[in-house]
Amino acid sequence: MSEHERRRPVGRVKEVTSLSNPLVKDIKALALKKFRDQNNAFMAEGLKLVIDALDLGWEIRTLIFAKAGRGNPAVEKVAARTVAAGGDVLEVSEKVLSSITRRDNPQMVVGVFTQRLVPLKDIRPAKGDVWVALDRVRDPGNLGTVIRTVDAVGAKGVILVGDTTDPFSLETVRATMGSIFAVPVAKAGAEAFLAWRKGFPGLVAGTHLKGAVDYRSVDFSGKPVLLLMGNEQQGLPDDLAASCDRLLRIPQAGRADSLNLAVATGVMLFEIRRDALKLEGPSP
Repeated sequence: MSEHERRRPVGRVKEVTSLSNPLVKDIKALALKKFRDQNNAFMAEGLKLVIDALDLGWEIRTLIFAKAGRGNPAVEKVAARTVAAGGDVLEVSEKVLSSITRRDNPQMVVGVFTQRLVPLKDIRPAKGDVWVALDRVRDPGNLGTVIRTVDAVGAKGVILVGDTTDPFSLETVRATMGSIFAVPVAKAGAEAFLAWRKGFPGLVAGTHLKGAVDYRSVDFSGKPVLLLMGNEQQGLPDDLAASCDRLLRIPQAGRADSLNLAVATGVMLFEIRRDALKLEGPSP
């Protein structure tokens, strides 16, 4: 056992039924970015998500579970892991849980975790690595879906550029379906990102309406790839577009003039990772 583990406080177990309980008020406040940032914390709903987060080494501060979960072996095991890690465990009424999650039919378990971001300077892509940079992404559903897709294709992580939606908002975390715990996320201003990009050792590709190259015609293999995707309304600004080695387009045939950001990112990622993605088992 390490010195840190020996010094770590033992968690507590409490039963909470009142919406006015200070602990409940503090957790509910995490719905607001101001309080998430002040406390460097965020919420994640669902037993599987909490188990995944603990398995991946995330620091849990508080576990909240509904009274209906009492006696459930999986819930009790997670509660024991939380207490051992120095976190608090709150057994609450369904009314309290609905108030915390802002849902009428909430998940049985909610965890409060410490936020974790990767410093941009620590990202040193190797051969075959794929990173996604999102410029000023505003929609939490889009961001969460991109993080989930990055996880699905085995890409390395996401870099948020400029003023973006919060990756730790309840809506974003929900949309990641747990991938927030598996996918490294970095944040940077445009200037810092462009300075880091100068040292990127591979191909920087962006999607752009002015792109003249079909995204399917590019060889992405054998090198690190940075996929740069623009804002939902405005696309890539000139300075970020100019930083790309290739500006690509996804051909379209219908009346729609553009794709949803998360869909376009998914199309690009599956093409970039094509050679690495194989169905297991023999071909039919």
